[in-house]
Amino acid sequence: MRKRETGLAELMDAPDCDPRLLQNTYEQFATVNAVFSGWRGIYRRSIRPRLSTTLVTSVLDIGSGGGDLARAIAHWAARDGLRVRVTGIDPDARADAFANALPPIRGVTFRRAFSSDLVAAGESFDLVVSNHMLHHLTGAQLGGLLHDSERLAPRSLHADITRSFVAYAGFGMLTAPFFRDSYIRPDGMTSVRRSFTPRELDAVVPAGWRAVPRSPFGYVLEYGTKTIARGGTGAPDA
Repeated sequence: MRKRETGLAELMDAPDCDPRLLQNTYEQFATVNAVFSGWRGIYRRSIRPRLSTTLVTSVLDIGSGGGDLARAIAHWAARDGLRVRVTGIDPDARADAFANALPPIRGVTFRRAFSSDLVAAGESFDLVVSNHMLHHLTGAQLGGLLHDSERLAPRSLHADITRSFVAYAGFGMLTAPFFRDSYIRPDGMTSVRRSFTPRELDAVVPAGWRAVPRSPFGYVLEYGTKTIARGGTGAPDA
């Protein structure tokens, strides 16, 4: 745990991984992320105060995977009487197919794309988010993601796991009785070993970014904390 083990690869990322286990993994993301990711608190603290009852705030979820975060943000906002439009992007055709096969939710769309594709197309949003994606990236890829995030939105929230013995052992023990028929447990433990610590990120990220610990197990890499005027872009509701 002294340094990132970037030579490790998650099983679900292999192009020839078992399709049944991959399907189960996507289906179980909503459960495991609800327990471990902390996005309900992030939404309450950092997203909900900037949403509006009258104007639509546009949110981009990069690396949206099975689509659970994009759908959760839309659900929470609707329950609070607030307007959002959430776009989830993922370059993996399998993730894109899974997310688009789910029952539709008003204001949520999924596309197969890289963040750089959206930058090249001149697209923009009010907020960029991602969940448990940073640990997948090399140093160069991290720089590219942060570059794209700055150009796509005035504010970003990238949440991920903090690498530690506590996180590794805790995830292993808590998931051992469950998720036996998917990649959740082995890939989750690999993810911890690949993850950054907040201190490591603060040493390498550009000015304007900061890694904020949210618990002993995770952090949020934030950008533009003083931006996004309440009320979003004022785009018409979808």
